[in-house]
Amino acid sequence: MDLTLSDAEKAFRDELVAWTKKATVPEGLVDYGSMPTTEQQGLARHWQRELFDGGWAGMSWPAEFGGRGASLVEQAIYAEEMARLGLPRGSNITSLELAGPMIYQFGTDEQKKNLLEPILTGEHIWVQMFSEPGAGSDLAGLSTKAVSDGDGWRVSGQKIWSSGGHYADYGLLLARTGGPGYKGISCFLMPMDREGVKASPIEQLNHEKKFSEIFMDEVRLEPEDLLGELNGGWEVAMSTLGRERLTLGSHVVTQRNALDELGAQERAVDPQGHGVRFAELYSRVDLLRLTWFRLLTSDMPISDPRASILKMVASELDRQIPLLSQSVRGPEFVTDDPVFSDDLLVSLQRTIAGGTTEIQKNIIAERVLGLPREGR
Repeated sequence: MDLTLSDAEKAFRDELVAWTKKATVPEGLVDYGSMPTTEQQGLARHWQRELFDGGWAGMSWPAEFGGRGASLVEQAIYAEEMARLGLPRGSNITSLELAGPMIYQFGTDEQKKNLLEPILTGEHIWVQMFSEPGAGSDLAGLSTKAVSDGDGWRVSGQKIWSSGGHYADYGLLLARTGGPGYKGISCFLMPMDREGVKASPIEQLNHEKKFSEIFMDEVRLEPEDLLGELNGGWEVAMSTLGRERLTLGSHVVTQRNALDELGAQERAVDPQGHGVRFAELYSRVDLLRLTWFRLLTSDMPISDPRASILKMVASELDRQIPLLSQSVRGPEFVTDDPVFSDDLLVSLQRTIAGGTTEIQKNIIAERVLGLPREGR
């Protein structure tokens, strides 16, 4: 694999760096990762508008839908540079990399006309409403129901671990409209201000509020709220999750930055064994970056199961890096740098969000390596 950037790709990086030097960054804005907290979401919307005005919104979106139309390598360059500068790549990953692309892929002309630009400008923030208390990684077992009601539906049920649901404007909702299993699921574009919707934030161990649980009681869904075909929601769901797992590779830049900061401490390479562990994690981060670029530069479709490799390795590294930092720093870990201690507190969630590590291993074993299916 040739990782040398072309002249056009180098020019793209130079253009981006030049723009960031003159962009108006809202005071207090930090790289909040895939989603802002409750307190950060106002800044996130403001920053998204700045990106839109500068021509950097919707990097992966085709130009016909208002996006940048960037290649996968250019998207990777964008992710790396923003991570190095400590800036968010956009309002949140759900809006820009999941909801928006699903709308322009599966939506009607009217849905595209009304819903796409407000995502790019930061006016609308979206939440992904897939997981339920009884159907997390096993989405085919979801129980939220959308019952036919004249020309529309009435939806009742509960979603959980929904990122930003308590401040989102719209939800990408999976609900059962037919029989059991994945063939009876439909996808809807639900305004979060509909009567019967209640979203409550979930406080994490580090006291941030990024997730929510959402209750729906006889919420009216109109015909224009259906995305794609009735009972065709599984295709939308798989396309969504494929994109989500592929984008996780970009997190490798943040991991590399964390290791660089840790490596600057003398104790990270002392004779007590930290140096060996540090070198191992550093190598794994570099291998993850190379794998990410290899997949980006291949002809792999967005829903390819090989993207699960990125998700599994990235989330495990997210867990191991703060554990090493804790070991190296000792008691100072909780007093010197709250960022590292926060990372440790929330690192377990990263092995669950977007599909658990166990599910990713099953996908890799069965759909990539062709091993026999696990007994269900």
